[in-house]
Amino acid sequence: MDQTPDNFISRFLQLESAGGILLMFAAVLAMILANSPLDGYYGLLLDTPVEVRIGALQIAKPLLLWINDGLMAIFFFLVGLELKRELIEGELSDKRNIVLPAVGAVGGMLVPALIYAYFNYDDAVALKGWAIPAATDIAFALGVLSLLGSRVPSSIKIFLTSLAIFDDIGAIIIIAAFYTSKISMTALVVFTCCIPVLAILNRKNVESKSVYLLIGTIMWVSMLKSGVHATLAGVVLAMFIPIRSKSNPDYSPLKSLEHDLHSVVAFFVLPVFAFANAGISFTGMQADQVLHNVPIGVAAGLFVGKQVGIFVLCGLAIKLGMSRMPPGMNWSSLYGTAALCGIGFTMSLFIGSLAFEETDVNLLFDERLGIVLGSLASGIVGYLILKFTLPKTQ
Repeated sequence: MDQTPDNFISRFLQLESAGGILLMFAAVLAMILANSPLDGYYGLLLDTPVEVRIGALQIAKPLLLWINDGLMAIFFFLVGLELKRELIEGELSDKRNIVLPAVGAVGGMLVPALIYAYFNYDDAVALKGWAIPAATDIAFALGVLSLLGSRVPSSIKIFLTSLAIFDDIGAIIIIAAFYTSKISMTALVVFTCCIPVLAILNRKNVESKSVYLLIGTIMWVSMLKSGVHATLAGVVLAMFIPIRSKSNPDYSPLKSLEHDLHSVVAFFVLPVFAFANAGISFTGMQADQVLHNVPIGVAAGLFVGKQVGIFVLCGLAIKLGMSRMPPGMNWSSLYGTAALCGIGFTMSLFIGSLAFEETDVNLLFDERLGIVLGSLASGIVGYLILKFTLPKTQ
């Protein structure tokens, strides 16, 4: 058997779990660096000033914010492409497949937010992080699920992915509605003017991806300057990418872009984001920091709120006849899948950075600690439940 490095890397990249594994590795590496003598260099790297200037137009940010505002816009663009495809011709095109994951997503956002608010209701600054435990990291969750191999029925993967899509929609709405800074109307007008241009291109069946991406770049810059979070430009752009080609029935501009971006996001964007945001320094950590209401609220929201919210609301939907249990799933596997949804790593870190970046109180350690603890507990419990309840072979 060929065990050359090139062959090993090629086979690794073909694994369904490869993106999740790389994401875990990047997060662990960040924590190691943050707690080593190299901590100062890690901080200097993230604080490196990066500036782009064209005439009077200037974008000057530290590297960390370029990653969070720029690279994550690519991630949300991919999310938008996947959402549009699923709604038009995927699992979500059948209304019968929408109800259960949609209801589960509502429960999985509402209950964690309420639990966090319960622990932090008397602290106005800490309360800004109420949405941190409301998100699910689909890459991590699918990575853990893939450890069970062929025992996992396709219905669980479809349910988990569909629920994560609705979860992402909720996160997008939350970011747009609650995590915006002061609004610049001029920049917002530029962004708004791009939308009819995209609509005309779509209507005229323009299939050149470079044209759409050029306008998308203008939208991203204007959104960045507007005060509304720039990552939302990616979602809006995705809605106008044609899913079918008029000139070639076998070609889909949307699917082509989705295919091209999937590896970029899985093997570069998300690992880089995790590396930049997961560096928690435990140096000098005291018990009162661990027991602070922010990490407790985040961890409890992810670990308890996610599984309770998803399982209870999905159970009600099934019992009331609003939906049915997906074939191949039972109550045990539904609960195990709900527990896995408590892995909120990437999206929780992202929302946490938005929640506390404009406050004078440094709560980044607190929210990151809660995210790590809650996600780790959810991943272990969800894996063990499914390991012992799924049939031995599929």
